[in-house]
Amino acid sequence: MELQGISKNELRDVLKEALISLLAERKDLLEEAVSEAILDMRFGLAIEEGDTGEYVSEAEVLSKLTG
Repeated sequence: MELQGISKNELRDVLKEALISLLAERKDLLEEAVSEAILDMRFGLAIEEGDTGEYVSEAEVLSKLTG
């Protein structure tokens, strides 16, 4: 791919147009990304809420996750 004759502004515009086109055609990708971001945020908040500073053994953590 030849990029020597393209300016930063032209490249930005091409990338912007490609991204807009992609998101218009594949709305599911954006929905999935937002959903994953929300889950990650909720997981982080749950970790902060449960952080008491006390040590918990690996076995206890695994028992909670599997049971």
